[in-house]
Amino acid sequence: MHPRAGMPASAEDLVNIPRLMAAYYQLEPDAEISSQRVSFGTSGHRGCALDVSFNQRHIWAICQAVAEYRQQAGLSGPLFLAMDTHALSEAAWGSALEVLVANGLEVRVQAGQGYTPTPVISHAILNHNRLHQNAQADGIVITPSHNPPRDGGIKYNGPDGGPSSTEATGWIQARANRLIADGCREVRRLPFAEAFGRAVQYDYITPYVAELDQVVDMVAIRKAGIKIGIDPLGGAGLAYWPPIAERYGLDITVVNQSQDPTFGFMSLDHDGQVRMDCSSPYSMTNLLALKDNFDIACGNDPDYDRHGIVDSEGLINPNHYLAVCIHYLFTHRAQWPTTLAVGKTLVSSSMIDRVADSLGRSLMEVPVGFKWYVTDLMAGRLGFVGEESAGASFLRRDGRVWSTDKDGFIPSLLAAEILAVTGKTPHQYYAMLAAELGRPVYRRLDAPASQAQKQVLANLNADDIKAASLAGDAIIATLTRAPGNNASLGGLKVVTEQGWFAARPSGTEQVYKIYAESFRDAEHLERLIDEAKQLVSAAFVKAGA
Repeated sequence: MHPRAGMPASAEDLVNIPRLMAAYYQLEPDAEISSQRVSFGTSGHRGCALDVSFNQRHIWAICQAVAEYRQQAGLSGPLFLAMDTHALSEAAWGSALEVLVANGLEVRVQAGQGYTPTPVISHAILNHNRLHQNAQADGIVITPSHNPPRDGGIKYNGPDGGPSSTEATGWIQARANRLIADGCREVRRLPFAEAFGRAVQYDYITPYVAELDQVVDMVAIRKAGIKIGIDPLGGAGLAYWPPIAERYGLDITVVNQSQDPTFGFMSLDHDGQVRMDCSSPYSMTNLLALKDNFDIACGNDPDYDRHGIVDSEGLINPNHYLAVCIHYLFTHRAQWPTTLAVGKTLVSSSMIDRVADSLGRSLMEVPVGFKWYVTDLMAGRLGFVGEESAGASFLRRDGRVWSTDKDGFIPSLLAAEILAVTGKTPHQYYAMLAAELGRPVYRRLDAPASQAQKQVLANLNADDIKAASLAGDAIIATLTRAPGNNASLGGLKVVTEQGWFAARPSGTEQVYKIYAESFRDAEHLERLIDEAKQLVSAAFVKAGA
């Protein structure tokens, strides 16, 4: 824990924006250096211009590859282009527009060069494609999500509205790296002014806001007079809250109107970094200080695909809130088919398993990454899907798909609906569930790992783990593939009757992530974590990493 965690950011904590922007345009990646290549993780390609991992040529190459991919895939509809409020997003948005328009695409951008949240792009793609079967649309979102202000990111959403498949991103990644190796000579580009002049100025806000009552009971919230506080954390959703409040007559106060590329208004996260992580009590210090002014308060990350829910007891653990949402939705959505299942990642709390079982609902466990849910959401097999990192989506009230990417707006508004309908805050609702189903203890942390060690962890086989017990209990499962879809975990999960741990490499930092949960107590949880580290370290030694 950093000694200044939760304290206001100071001048020395802030990124030098002019230097960052200069690096974006001046530094050119070398395709022979692995860290400078395009690399799509669970949420697109991310990097930093100062590290030569997110620069103009990366964006040119990725967008040229997307244009070629959609041509071979037969996508002839518009491409919806979005950006969040990171400094590099603004620059990359312009670079993307130069290439996409030069390739003859109809590119739709927010009128007035505004910011657009990730879920709004998913919603727009799905709405367009329902009406235009022969001219399917897709989208690009320029965002590194909750990452620090120095970072940039870009992700491609296909015609199903969700994060693109491994096959699609693999093709785009390979083509982009070939383009970079060739000096981007095959990239088509127009001058920015010309490309911007040809882009379609589009209103993303109105259609998204107009349909929110199809997924959340806005009437119940209004009638109950729920006081809602919103901290957009400087993100792309800022412009959406006033029209939401006006259209539905909700008592919403936006407590922070700032959109500053340094994010200098933030408090420092657990490691002393400026990070817009709405699931972290340290990053959410400012909103937590105002919790007594509202019935429900919500924070969201810059591209609005995550949610952080605050009530009178503070910030609810994201795993706990997922369990609350699942129980409430499956008992208060009468039009949902009884066959709908629950989607969870293998590193999410087992409380979700218990809730699903208590409701008589099937559970689909998948690796980390929202892309694993897309097909089943579209097919109407999943009613709610979530990730342990405070990302979720769920169906409209009539059972139709709403978005196939994480949506930070709807879980935030659902917290107000839950309070309005049940009279219980999220913490109170979870306490009700825990009294019935048990109270597991969960923790997530990082451990240092070199690039070679991360590669070992990503490629582990279950047979590589020889241990028979964990924290005093017999191991009943050692998993490197997900039971829900048999996809590779890119890591390891070890399960006993009384707890489990999972380990997976970070895609952007020299660490691996440990997730652990105990059905006993905090002391048992610490034993799980200690022995998890020992098992992973032994695997590194065995592999010579």
